[in-house]
Amino acid sequence: MHFFILFVINHFLLVPLFLFKNKKTLYLILAVVLLILISSAIFFLEPTRKSGPPPNESRHFPAPPHRNGNLEFRQKSPPHPAKGPALPPFVNTFIISVLIIGFDTGIRMMIRWSKLEQEKTLLEKENAQNQLAFLRNQVSPHFFMNTLNNIHALIDLNSQEAKDSIIKLSKLMRYLLYDSDAEFVSLKKEMDFITSYINLMRLRFSDKVNISLQVPDNIPNKLIPPYLFISFVENAFKHGISYQNLSYINIDFSLDTEHLTFEIKNSVPELKKENKASGIGLENSKKRLDILYGKKYSLNIEKTKEDYKLTLIIPV
Repeated sequence: MHFFILFVINHFLLVPLFLFKNKKTLYLILAVVLLILISSAIFFLEPTRKSGPPPNESRHFPAPPHRNGNLEFRQKSPPHPAKGPALPPFVNTFIISVLIIGFDTGIRMMIRWSKLEQEKTLLEKENAQNQLAFLRNQVSPHFFMNTLNNIHALIDLNSQEAKDSIIKLSKLMRYLLYDSDAEFVSLKKEMDFITSYINLMRLRFSDKVNISLQVPDNIPNKLIPPYLFISFVENAFKHGISYQNLSYINIDFSLDTEHLTFEIKNSVPELKKENKASGIGLENSKKRLDILYGKKYSLNIEKTKEDYKLTLIIPV
């Protein structure tokens, strides 16, 4: 009964009110006091033991002499095994009480740790979703602003091309507003989006800017998160183009059975070599890739005085 009381007090009072409230020192003090009180109560309240040898213990007497002819032999009793010092009853009771509290507290801590891990995983998932939504909302207005600037530049130069550009822009905005609202989009739609964006950007620049785009002829029916590549493409156009000198942007998509490789390479004009701005930010793009793929993707950047090359490999 006393051990049950010890278990109830520790399980329902000490652990939830002190240990789980980060009052570990106070918990230890109260647990030790409880152990001493319960152990003392068990020891002093149990019936007094009678003195005397245990009932099963037998007395040993010397064996009578045994005669065999003229010789006498005395049978020797075997030696008694040595007994170590017995622990006092109070110590035994105290040890059992410590084991009860330790076992109960350990089980409670394991259950609480498991629950906290589940809550942590759920919170990380919610934070990842919120960050993805933030990054997605960051892309749309930035892209829209750049595209409107392109069309504005075309209005005075070629009104027909400006009208065609508006039609292309409407298709792109349909993708931004509706098609890409899902968590995943088809790989073909994402590449069509990049292709349409490149075609719009071509209208803005002269022949001094060489823009090339390589897309696989047969695009498999795969799903990927939207807007994976547009920030890198925008960054290349922003920092890799020169209106006075020859410049270039080369974009290449390649596929194998398990991976999609996106490679973009652009020139580094002299006036922009010290410019460290990068559109919506390379760091934001890395954060998004970390959330989406963890360690399953590869992002490599090679930069020289004349060229900037970025290679992204993701699983598909």
